[in-house]
Amino acid sequence: MNLYFLGIGGTLMGNLALLAAEQGHGVRGSDSGIYPPMSDVLAAAKIPVAEGFDPAFMQPRPDLVIMGNANLPRGHPAVEWVLDEGIPFMSGAEWLGSQLMRDHWVLAVAGTHGKTTTTAMLAWILDQAGLEPGYLVGGVPVDFPRSARLGGGRYFVVEADEYDCSYFDRRSKFVHYHPRTLVLNNLEYDHADIFPDLDAIQNQFHLLLRTVPHAGRIIMPRQDENLEEVLGRGCWTPIERFVPVRPGSRRKLRPHPRDTGTVWSVGSRRNKGRCFTVERDGIAVGEVDWSLIGDHNMGNALAALAAADHVGVAPATAVAALSSFRGVKRRMELIHDADGLRIYDDFGHHPTAIRTTLQGLRDQVGSDEIVAVIEPRSHTMSLGTLRNELTTCCAAADRSIWFRSPKLTWDLAEVVAASVVPAQMAEDIDRLVTSLVKQLEGRPRDADGAAPPCHVVIMSNGSFGGLHEKLKAALTAAGRP
Repeated sequence: MNLYFLGIGGTLMGNLALLAAEQGHGVRGSDSGIYPPMSDVLAAAKIPVAEGFDPAFMQPRPDLVIMGNANLPRGHPAVEWVLDEGIPFMSGAEWLGSQLMRDHWVLAVAGTHGKTTTTAMLAWILDQAGLEPGYLVGGVPVDFPRSARLGGGRYFVVEADEYDCSYFDRRSKFVHYHPRTLVLNNLEYDHADIFPDLDAIQNQFHLLLRTVPHAGRIIMPRQDENLEEVLGRGCWTPIERFVPVRPGSRRKLRPHPRDTGTVWSVGSRRNKGRCFTVERDGIAVGEVDWSLIGDHNMGNALAALAAADHVGVAPATAVAALSSFRGVKRRMELIHDADGLRIYDDFGHHPTAIRTTLQGLRDQVGSDEIVAVIEPRSHTMSLGTLRNELTTCCAAADRSIWFRSPKLTWDLAEVVAASVVPAQMAEDIDRLVTSLVKQLEGRPRDADGAAPPCHVVIMSNGSFGGLHEKLKAALTAAGRP
């Protein structure tokens, strides 16, 4: 078939285009504002991509149009043309569930935080165990040559997003996936542009639980009050638990009738948590020795190990696979390391993600200086829904710099003024770069000219106006390559 992807630059849609091309379909697409890494991935796959949504781009007429959910409402010229022409169409999530994963054992990873990393971990474990899984990761995994593949086995690992499907299907994407193994990492309020409150998100997670068979398995943390409330609305599938290293709730929760009693946890730790023992029901099954940092990643690892165990991967094999796992791009990705200065690119955009990521870095670097540079860009952040939590989310850093884009509908200066660490606001990328380089160059140096260690964490779920490359270029121009 000749397929056309409207909104091909999104992580889901771009990856679907890769899988469709791998299946042998003719694939084209268009989007606005396509940026790396997906733009690079599509170009490498030689998939034709047009900038914008001119209906003329869809000529010659495709057999099926697959629609994303970004800026494609009724009244949009491209949408109206598809409807007027009578061209068959469906959402990306529906096409993935009905066409690609229909005959597979689906392992889905859902939750507010950690989906991408946990999905990549799980796919890597199954791959290293020789199961040849298909997978779709909502990011760029370092250990695989691409973000999605069909695979050659019966298993398919998918990142299960709670965002809605399209203008004509307001359900969460994951209701189309029908997993047999389901990981629920956590649940918090997010996506304020489509969900009025936490209860609305919990309703979608409840619909997801309704799709998991009795013979399947649900993997979830021992302490997460929001997920427990979802279970209270009905659960028909056995549950295995993992113990978050730093649980979000200290309240003792009553066991659920579907609990199997199996619990995955972290035992002893060394090397600042980069090496840790994995325990299943209190019995050590192996030690993970990897490069990732943070308690949150240990929790992600436990969830992935439990899910792999459900499809028959021996814990020792899975632990060994995780020890070679290198992570996902834009998840504390080191992009500069010179002159005592380390710069990281991170996708963090929710207050909890910012907090746990910075705390993970603090646990590793001790008293080194940490500077957080943050663009509140997501829909939830743009609306200011969680603005009060932003005042404390950088507590593990020494100082923070907040970028105010024109899209913000509230006064970011309020967060800067109330921040628990010294904070400043910037409204121009070039001036931000100039100011930051000046601050970094102003670090005191010892008799040998060495500056004290400094860690700059750039956090945004977008391209941040090219800040990363501009900052590296400015440092090079200042003689600090």
